[in-house]
Parts: sequence; C-alpha cells; structure tokens
Amino acid sequence: MLTSIVRRLLYAVIMIALVSFASFVIINLPPSDFLTQKLAQLRARGDRSAEGQIETYRKRYNLDKPFMWQYTNWAVNFLKGDFGESVEYERPVKDMLGERVTMTIILGVASLVVVWILAIPLGVYSAVRQYSLGDQIITTLSFLGLGMPGFLLALLILYVAITKLHIEATGLFSQQYADAPWSWGRFKDLLGHLWIPALISAITGVGGLTRIMRGNLLDTLGQPFVEAARARGLANSTVIWKHAVRIAINPLIVILGSEAIPGIIAGGGLVSVVLNLPTIFPLYINALQKLDMYMAGTCIVLITLLVLVGNLLADLVLAWVDPRIRLE
Repeated sequence: MLTSIVRRLLYAVIMIALVSFASFVIINLPPSDFLTQKLAQLRARGDRSAEGQIETYRKRYNLDKPFMWQYTNWAVNFLKGDFGESVEYERPVKDMLGERVTMTIILGVASLVVVWILAIPLGVYSAVRQYSLGDQIITTLSFLGLGMPGFLLALLILYVAITKLHIEATGLFSQQYADAPWSWGRFKDLLGHLWIPALISAITGVGGLTRIMRGNLLDTLGQPFVEAARARGLANSTVIWKHAVRIAINPLIVILGSEAIPGIIAGGGLVSVVLNLPTIFPLYINALQKLDMYMAGTCIVLITLLVLVGNLLADLVLAWVDPRIRLE
C-alpha cells in the first residue's frame, strides 16, 4: 500500500508539472496580452502617458522576457510559495487565493456531505422497494434533478429568496462579517448562508448518485454471497447494509474522487458566479478573460492538485471499504 501511495504521489508531481506548462502555453496563445488590452483602454481615455505606463508594467511582470524564461521563473518561485503577482489587481496571487481556497473547500465539503447523506439512503430504499410508489417518486425526482442546470436553479432560488422570503441569498457572509476575523458570530453567519449553495448541490447532485446507488445495489442483491448471507438466517437489514451496500457503494467512492470533487469546482462554478460566492472559480474565469496569466496558471494548478488529492483519498477509502482491493 505504501509503495502504491508513493508511486501515485510521483505521478501527481509529473501531472502537475505537465498541467502547469500546458496551461501557461494556452494562456499565452492569444496574440495579445493583458497589457495590450490595458494600453487600448488607456488610449481610448486619451491618456498620453499610456505607452510609458505599459512599458513599466511590462518590465515589472517580466513580460518582456522570452516565454520559457517566464515559465521557468514562475515555476521555480511557485515551488517556493510565491505564485507571482496578479497583473490586473496588482496584488500577490497567494494573498488573493488564500481565503478563497478555504471557502472553496468548505463549500465543497458541505455540498458533498449533504449529497451523500441524501443519495445513499434514497438509493438503498429505491432498490429494496423496487417498483413501489416510493421508488417511482424517487426516480421521478432524480430525473428532475439530473435535468436541472445548477446555474438555472441558483437563479430561481435567488429570485425566490429576494422577492418572496426577503433574505440575503448572495455570498457566504453578511456585509458586517465579510472582512471580519473569524469568530463564533462569523461562523454562525457562514452557516446561515451556506445552506443555499448546499441545497442547490443536493438537488442537482443527489439524482445521479441515487440512480447509480440503486442500480449497483439491485445488481449486488442478486449475487450469490447475498443469497448465502440470507441462507445463514441473517436479518434482512444486516444483509443489505453490512454486506450488499458495502460492495454496491464502491463505484460511488470512485466517482467521489474522479467526478464529485472536480464537479465542486467546475460544475459549481457557474453557481458561484450567480450567487457571488468567494470561491476560486469566479476569480479563475475573470483571469482567463483578462489574460492574467499568473492568476489563471495558479488557479489551474490548484484545481489540478485538488482533483489529484481527491482521487488519492478515494482510492484509500476504496481500499479500506473493500478487502478485495487490499489483497490486490
């Protein structure tokens, strides 16, 4: 197991290096850069000192250097914990991403907990009571959740919250706690806002996992080891939860690392834009639009790192749940 973990970590380092280089190449593919856009804006305003300002910025951010020099300098500094300076905001990328990474993880964990707490029991109930009224209701709701785009649901909830419920539905903090240090009051305020994006994730994410859990459990309940457990006189609940569910849940654990964690960042990204959530994705999209290469490159590396960590954790949990994998 230890050898496998070390090998996975080595692969992760190689993957991050390749992703960082590829992202840097793609960000620099457009014929212009951020300063070219800024120069056009300054000229449009009639600023006569535009040329001198742009040249100063170009030297400050090393944009006058060859591409490989720029990437190597950024990569070496990245390993030292210096992610560069945002060209648009003129602030260190590390400072701007610090709390957003924390908020992204908090929001992601909250969404995953809500989705899994709902999806597994609903999937088990739907499989055990196949073709019952409850199964048909869960199936119908699952398809509705699968077909509902997250950003559209966010717009609907935002409309209802503001016009009908008269509550603040954007952001993760009230105005008085937005820039305040962490305290018990700020934590309670976070919980008061966190339920809205968590609810959206639950509605859009529970449907797919419920259908997968239902199908896997139906297939597992027909396996010989389940029949053998029933023949030994074990209670039906014990057979289902201790034996069948333990095997049927394996694909969901794989999905947790390969799809659920990336979905938190990518799939929930548009929801973050609609609800004005302080997560990585809105900052990343803005950096791509403005060709802010240091900010965009750092965001891509962080997203890749979260995905790789998620896959590793999913493999470890899978090995812990299924003894057959440990033997392999």
